[in-house]
This record gives sequence, C-alpha cells and structure tokens, in this order.
Amino acid sequence: MEDKKIKDGFYQIRPAGRHIITIGRDLIKDKYAAIVELVKNAYDADSPTCKVKLEPFENENNNQPLKGLKITISDEGHGMSFDIVTEKWMVPSTDDKLQRIISPKGRLMQGKKGIGRYSASMLGDDLVLQTVDESGDLTTLYLIWEYFEKAKYLSDVNVLIENFKSNRKSGTEIIIVGDESHLIDWDEKQLQKLKFELKKLIPPIDSIGDKTNVNVDRFKISLELGNFPFESFSNTKEDIEPYPLFELFDYRISGTISHEGIADLKYENKRSNTPSEDIRFKISLNNNVRIPEYQEYCGKVRIDFSVFDRDPISIDGLIERGLKDPATNNYVGKAEARRILDNYCGIGVFRNGFRIRPLGDSGFDWLNLDKERVQNPTIRIGSDQIIGFIHIESEKESGLIEKSARDGLKENPAYFGLMNIAITVLKELENRRFAYRRNIGLGRNNRNISEKIDKLYNFSDLFETIHKELDGFGIEKVQQEKINRILLDKEKINNKIAEELKQSIALYQGQATVGKIVNVILHEGRRPLSYFKNQVPVIASWSGELKDSFSEELLEKIRDRLSVFSEQGGVFINLFGKLDPLSAKKRGSKSKFKIKEVINSVFDVFTTELNDKNIDHSCDCEANKLVFGWKEDFYIVFTNLVDNSIFWLQENGNNKKEIKLKIYDDDENLIIEYRDNGPGIKKEYIESEVIFEPEFSDKPGGGTGLGLAIAGEAIARNNGELKAIYSESGVLFKIEIKSNKNELTNS
Repeated sequence: MEDKKIKDGFYQIRPAGRHIITIGRDLIKDKYAAIVELVKNAYDADSPTCKVKLEPFENENNNQPLKGLKITISDEGHGMSFDIVTEKWMVPSTDDKLQRIISPKGRLMQGKKGIGRYSASMLGDDLVLQTVDESGDLTTLYLIWEYFEKAKYLSDVNVLIENFKSNRKSGTEIIIVGDESHLIDWDEKQLQKLKFELKKLIPPIDSIGDKTNVNVDRFKISLELGNFPFESFSNTKEDIEPYPLFELFDYRISGTISHEGIADLKYENKRSNTPSEDIRFKISLNNNVRIPEYQEYCGKVRIDFSVFDRDPISIDGLIERGLKDPATNNYVGKAEARRILDNYCGIGVFRNGFRIRPLGDSGFDWLNLDKERVQNPTIRIGSDQIIGFIHIESEKESGLIEKSARDGLKENPAYFGLMNIAITVLKELENRRFAYRRNIGLGRNNRNISEKIDKLYNFSDLFETIHKELDGFGIEKVQQEKINRILLDKEKINNKIAEELKQSIALYQGQATVGKIVNVILHEGRRPLSYFKNQVPVIASWSGELKDSFSEELLEKIRDRLSVFSEQGGVFINLFGKLDPLSAKKRGSKSKFKIKEVINSVFDVFTTELNDKNIDHSCDCEANKLVFGWKEDFYIVFTNLVDNSIFWLQENGNNKKEIKLKIYDDDENLIIEYRDNGPGIKKEYIESEVIFEPEFSDKPGGGTGLGLAIAGEAIARNNGELKAIYSESGVLFKIEIKSNKNELTNS
C-alpha cells in the first residue's frame, strides 16, 4: 500500500523562548564564569579598565522591605552603535568576533561563540545595557529574563531598544538587578571566591614572557562591594592585583616549547645559592604512561611553573620573602599563607592573556597531580604546591578548542599533547627538587635496604648501653653474663629473621625484573602464536581431504607444515627458557659461575630489540672468568641495565648505537664497566645518587624508577657496589666486587 501525502511545505526551526536562557544560564559553569564573560567583553572592546560592582539594596514597597542585588559591569571601550546592538548583540551565536579575530586596537578577541553576554541571566532577573559608541550615540536596551522563559518562541519576546544623542565618553555599562534570592547567593565565602577568580583571571605580567599580541598590562580590573553584612567585604574598593606568589617560589621552571616539541627551559632554586640551569630537549609524544590517548603537538606553548614546599619552615620562608596582602601591604600569617596557596595553586591555561576556566581552579586537578603524589609523595608535586601558567596560541594555531559551555578545552589529540608537555616539564622540576632535598637531608634515602635491615637487628650498641647501666647499678659480672647470653640468643634469632627478609626482598626484586623479560616474550611470542592460529584450520582441512582420498602430495604438505610447527614450538621453548634464571620460587646458595655466560644470556633475552634498533653489543671478558655469588642477582643487574640502554639509545637517535662491557681485575677486586653511547645521565643526578632511589625516573614517558634501585641492591648483596660515573659520551656504570678468591678456590 502506498503512503498518501497529506501535507507538505518548507518550515523553519523556531527557537523556544527559553533558548536564550539555555545558552546563557545553563551552558555557563557558574556565576563567577558569568562575570568573567562580561569582563572579557570589556577587554574585547579595547577598554583599559573594567569595573565590577556588587551592591545590596533595600527599598520600601508598600511598607514592605524589598531586598535585592545590583551588579554593574562597566568599561571605557569603544562601545556599540545602535546597529551593532540590534544586528549583533541581539543575535545569539553570532560569528562577529570569530570573523574579526582582532579588535580595532590589536587585541586578540576573547569571545568567539557569541553567547557569553547571555550568561548574565544567571546573575539576576533584569538587565539594562547602556552603551555609547565613539561618535557619541547612546543605545539602551532592557531585558526581563522571565519573559523568555514564559514565551513559546524566541520571536515572541519584544525587547525595548532606544537610541539617543549624548555627550558621554564611549564605553559600555551593564546593570543586572536580582531579587533577594540572588542576594543570598553572595555570602562571605562567595565574595572571597569572586575576588580570587578575578585575581586568577589575568596572569602576572612576568609570567607571560613574550608579550606579542598580549595587552594585559593595559587592562585593569577593579572590584567594588557595597554594604554587605561582612566586615571584610563591606563598602570596599580595590584594584585587582594578584598576590606576588609566583615571584616567591622555592623552585621554578619556565620557558617555551616549540611547534615541534623542542623545549627551551630555565630551572631556578631559591632555596639554594646555585645559579639557574638551562635545559633543552625534545618532548616525545605518545610515550607517556600517564596519558594513554593519542597526542599531537599543540602549537607554541609558554610555561611558567612556581613550586612551593609546604612544611612549616618553608611557609615561614615564603612569608619572609615578601608574602603581603596587596591591599594592606602587611605580611600575612601562616594560616593566611596556606589559605592563599590553597586558592591560588593549580595550573592555569591562558589564551590571549585570559585564563580558560576551570583549568587552574582550586580543586580542579586536570593533570591528576594529586593522584600521582599519593603513589609517590617523595618525588611528585601535588596540585596545592604549584602555581602554573601555560600560555597557548589561537585555536587555529594550536588545535586546542574551547568548549561552548566555557568549561575548559575539548579533549582532542592536541589537548592530550598539552597534558604531556605540562607533565614532562614539571617532571624536570620534580627530579631536580628531589635531588636537592635529598642532598640537604629533607628527603628519605631508600637505598641499601639490606644495610638498614642489618642495623635494625644489630644489638651491639644496645649491649654497650646495658652493660654501662648494669655496672652503674652494681650488678655482678655473673648476672651480667646471663643477661648477655639472653641478648645474644635474641640477636641470633633476629639475625636469622633479617637474613630471611633479605632473601625475600631479593626474590621479589628478581620477580620484578622478570616483568621486563615477560614483555619481551609477549612481543616475540606473537609471531609463532599467529602461525599456529592461521595454520591449524588449514591442516585440519587438509586432514579431512586426506581422509576422504589419500594423496601423497597432500600428505607431504601436511608434513612440511608440521615441521614448521616444531620450529615455532622451539621458539616458544627458547622464549620461556629466558625466564629460567629468575623464575625460581626459592633462592639457592652462592656459587661460582662464568660471568660472561650470564651477560650473553641477558643479551640473548633482548636479541630481537637489539637487532631491530641496530644496537651493537659486546663484552670484553675472558670466557672462563669466574665470579662467586648469586647468579640470579647478576641476571637482575644486567637485565635492568640493558633494558634501560635500549630505551635511551632509541631516544637518542644516534646513527651508531653501542653497548659495551669490560671486565677485569684491579687490586684484587673485580671491575665491570658498563657503557652505552646514549644521552647519558645528568651530572647532578649522579652526584646526588638519586638515580638509585626507588621510583626516581628520568624517562620522558615516566618509568617505574625501580630498575637501578634493584640493580644496586643486587650488587650490594654480592659484596659489591654499583656506581654511576659522569660521562659526556653516554652512560658509564662501574661495578666493583670485593675479592672472593678464597670462595672461588674452596667452592
């Protein structure tokens, strides 16, 4: 049955009356964002100033008190003509600023979506617009938001707009009036929040660096408060100036990242007397374990991160360096200093001199700094310790797109690239801060766990103290000997426990290293698995054909495929054999073994990666050179060293990549030199020995930070020491193992 047409024609989409409320009130994050949108409009109008005024009022109406709030936002910009008000201000989602891009005086436009002005609907009930253009024409407009909510269609609402001749200076004033429900929204806490939001809206000039097309030095914001019933916020007026926090940092890293990811940075430490350090490197994309999403570079980025230690001594230092209230010029107290840090801290993203909210809001941890700090508090920086400014280019240049709801940036590859850049730059500061704090005794030293266990169960100091006390009490020697034997028996039991603990730690460290080998097995095992998966159905099909009708040719084909099965099975056996040295559930005793065989076995584990990445490797050592110790510990050491070298040699991009080992005797000690020609290790990291601290990692993508710590412990268990020596031509590790000739002779 055919459909029978009843009606046809062309129709238009007619926005509902409440549409204007939806794109204003419902799409804007909060009332602070609404005020910020109106302040940005003043900036776009080339005004040198913007005045924000909040006034409670109380009028008599039929002998009933009428309470409410009046908000006035005024500027001294070029104003708007009658035609601009009617043809552009009154047109939601106009592309006017998107088309113009730059204001008449050269400012890059903040508004792009054409909806920011309608956010005023969340601040009050009525709006009055008074604007004077540069020719002296005054245009006024009056809106009652309730009319839009009640109207069926947007076109049903009539808005009164009038035009006059005037002698006023150019500029725009928006007056928003709300009833008592709007007034009670602004308590003491909310007013303080507004103040902080305005202070954080524009970064300090010194944090901008390259001020091209950024005119924040010519744009001032003032806040005036009327007769609010709060002592600190009643009848006050002040120019909005940020607290000078960013200049009072403990540590700072700043600089630029190019379109290609080349970082030119400067690191400063105000707690030490050391000069600033220049840092230059390329930030790699898509290798940061904290950001699994695909990333792209996001134009030129300028970064300025100031970091603060928050222990009591550091807070005192912050105040002493000049933390004052800009309104009173008085030094703040400790509680106030912490509150200021709480409110100001965060990493904000700025475009054309204005912050993109909520990036940088207190409590909006868009880089997950607090989550990382919980996992590693010794090294990582929390969001309450950093005041950061990230300046980005336009949407076209950067690919960083602002959301229509004014609640941040769209999560696209450019955004994830920005996250990677911010985290990587901060990591440069975190590592240097950690090295400094550890060097002056402020950080925990987690190296040499075995030595700490020995000290924990060593009673020698206790013996001496007890004997002195017993002598002082006149206890006879016979009784002292009895006490001594009790302590000695206890020490023997504890020493046995200590040894078991050390063996357990060694076993766990071996199993942690197994993870690196498992990754190799998973990668290399895909090829034989793929062969099995593809060939089993083929062989099954041939077997069926052979059953129906015997064929010598078909039988030979099956034999050939099965022989390849055997070869691929051998690949699996070889792969799993790589786990054998570290797969034992219990550690055996020390024994003598050929050190070169261990090294060759480790190279064999990484054969495919070494070949794929064109890394040459060699070991200058006598074939029969013997070492006495735990063989599995040496597997642990060299597995971690080679794994690190493969990573860094890949990052370095040298044409010729090499890993070289040299083993020899020196003053009856065994010396193992391990080198690669990668980018090497920073001198300060070697001098402070932080590279051997658990969880410390300098890998751009973020490593576990366990490899060198585990390797150092493994060598220490074998009466040796793993040292890093600074070299300008790559990495140099030196392993010294004390002479064990007696063990080699007697075992």
